[in-house]
Amino acid sequence: MRKIYILDTNILIHNPHSIYSFEDNDVILPIFVIEEIDGLKRKQTTAVQARMASRVIEEIRKKGCLSKGVQLENGIFFKVEVEDSKELLPGYFKNDVVDNRILAMTLGMRKKYSDKRVILITKDINMRIKADSLGIEVQDYESDMVEYATLYDGYYEIEISEEKFKEFQKTGKCYPWELNMKEHLTPNCFVKLKYKDQEVVGRHMNSKIVKFLNGDISAWGIRARNDEQRCAMELLMDENVKVISLIGKAGTGKTLLAIAAGLELTVERKKYKKLIIARPIVPMGKDLGYLPGGEDEKLRPWMQPIFDNIDFLSENKEEKSGEKVISGLQTMGLLEIEALTYIRGRSIGNGFIIIDEAQNLTPLEVKTIITRAGENTKIVLTGDPYQIDNTYLDANTNGLTYMAEKLKEQEIAGHITLKKGERSKLAEIAAKLL
Repeated sequence: MRKIYILDTNILIHNPHSIYSFEDNDVILPIFVIEEIDGLKRKQTTAVQARMASRVIEEIRKKGCLSKGVQLENGIFFKVEVEDSKELLPGYFKNDVVDNRILAMTLGMRKKYSDKRVILITKDINMRIKADSLGIEVQDYESDMVEYATLYDGYYEIEISEEKFKEFQKTGKCYPWELNMKEHLTPNCFVKLKYKDQEVVGRHMNSKIVKFLNGDISAWGIRARNDEQRCAMELLMDENVKVISLIGKAGTGKTLLAIAAGLELTVERKKYKKLIIARPIVPMGKDLGYLPGGEDEKLRPWMQPIFDNIDFLSENKEEKSGEKVISGLQTMGLLEIEALTYIRGRSIGNGFIIIDEAQNLTPLEVKTIITRAGENTKIVLTGDPYQIDNTYLDANTNGLTYMAEKLKEQEIAGHITLKKGERSKLAEIAAKLL
């Protein structure tokens, strides 16, 4: 039976093409959503998505009358609903709240089409709670959802015989089928081979497990401190791996390793023309409002973690302040540190790109960033899916998790989850217990 799906504003902001995800069903867009999208065009954090959503709806408008409904591909019937049913809401629901107007319209649609299932789709948790209290069937948008709890971490362990262990140490390779591994090994995942109290880590490449080539090298003066970091360094220093996701809690070293590898490959080895480091502007807690000063001064609060990491690396390597190193590299055109907003629309070739705090991006935003990559460009996305400041994202729906899952079978992609904290004993205890 065909169902009626009513979309909240945040669904179109999350994915402007979400209208096309409801195959063989009716999709209703309340007129209030159009008004909200118009307002979101003027907000920095939602302007791009809002304009894209408007363009998607405009393309549908060209095919027919939105108020009467337009038949789309995949059996989708799309309509912009203008009929208000605020009289169906209990008196304690304020009429001037857009969410409440959408709830009222949903009640009206359910009454009008009593023979069909009417389902409200929203990423707003409070909206779902209010809808449920009114007896409205409500769901999250799950088209691009990845269950983070079951996301592979790019790392496996297996006990092997003494013979196989010695053979691997001698030849530097072995085949998964020789080890009777039940796990499906994806390209560039890692396997810890264990025999009693001995162990060695290999990387799955070209259908075989091989010894590390890059995991133990020094990058911009630092080395990996544990096996997970060695795996990350192996991927970061390999120019054949073009896109990498590093996931881990605070203090695991994901951002530090990415920056160290980027500086090593760009400045020292000159494998890339420039290192670009960007973060999404999503403040934790309340925003500070408009900040004084020029562009660099305005960005400084959001970019401070990047400056801190470069400062640590610089003092560790050259005993120079991070400020001088950053200034020098920027003057030479080797380093760019900027807000993620400025990367959109660019085509970046021969660059090493780091996107920090990528868990605050939607799957569509991650796709937009990765498609900016030109020839000989490497992109590294780092983040912690449990520390999300974006209102409508969680561990299962953010772009970082989505990318790690969707690209895991690709030969040019790599992923590792870092679990062991290396920042300090205090940071490790806090990450585990608080």
